[in-house]
Amino acid sequence: MKRVGDVFSTIFDKNFMEKSRGYSSFFDCWEDLMVKNGIAVAASHSWIKSVEKGLVWIEVDHPGWKQILQTKESKLMHDFRYRFPDMGISGISIVLCKPGTTKEQRAKSKEQREESEESYAFGAVAEPQDIQYGAIKDEALKEVLMRLEKYIAEKEMS
Repeated sequence: MKRVGDVFSTIFDKNFMEKSRGYSSFFDCWEDLMVKNGIAVAASHSWIKSVEKGLVWIEVDHPGWKQILQTKESKLMHDFRYRFPDMGISGISIVLCKPGTTKEQRAKSKEQREESEESYAFGAVAEPQDIQYGAIKDEALKEVLMRLEKYIAEKEMS
């Protein structure tokens, strides 16, 4: 059984924090890559949607932008691999966004992602209704965690 201190050490691990910052900078590099590859105008019509299992998912708002990005795909792959060697990027998938997705909706989505990354990076706890203590078998640990949650919530309120 792990001690609570071991769990907190894992949460606030420096390597973990650095990886989190690297992941965030990955999403922020898109405009720089577009400028570097001579297609700066494409930055306002395309964005990195996600990265999963080494595959970078890029969304575009028009099929024409998809074609333009496909002509630069090998250069983009090289740039991603050079800037982020630890991410193990093996491919790029360029897809059209859902019809009706506006620039404002993308900006709102980006803000939500940044808020999520920030709270994740700084070890913010989940909202009380999100925490499920039923899976914890050790009653003493469960009680300590519940008290800790209550203490943190009280500190945040004051």
